[in-house]
Amino acid sequence: MLELREATIKDLELLKYWDTKQHVIDCDPDDDWNWETELLRNPEWREQLVAEYRGEPIGFLQIIDPYHEDTQYWGEVGQDKRAIDIWIGEENNLNHGYGTRMMELAIQRCFQNPKVNGILVDPLKTNTRAHRFYRRLGFKFMEERDFNGTTCHVYELSRKSAEKKG
Repeated sequence: MLELREATIKDLELLKYWDTKQHVIDCDPDDDWNWETELLRNPEWREQLVAEYRGEPIGFLQIIDPYHEDTQYWGEVGQDKRAIDIWIGEENNLNHGYGTRMMELAIQRCFQNPKVNGILVDPLKTNTRAHRFYRRLGFKFMEERDFNGTTCHVYELSRKSAEKKG
């Protein structure tokens, strides 16, 4: 069984290690997550979660409210949205359905708030596997956008689309 739990400072070394993995770098090459600081912060607009399968950590997931997020990374975005970052830590855990299950749990978590009307993701333009993954989950392509010098595709899953799929 796959479960999500809150990431804590005890996850610091594991998350830093996962950041060195090539498949993680390929998904997020420019970001320094500042784990030492961020794992100790708990802003209202963010959840940082570790995915565990049978008690073993296998991935990381972050859910933010992009309207209230500190850096305003998403720029002009309406209220009542969420944005998700996700990755699997070890290569041998890829292609086992863990990412799909993590996203299903994250989507459920986001839409538990009745005000949330959409979920955003921003895979790199070059990450075509991620594009297929998100489309399979019901996300719709919105636009190509430059985020701090990195070209990404923005996808959104509306509440209406999620309800139809579920």
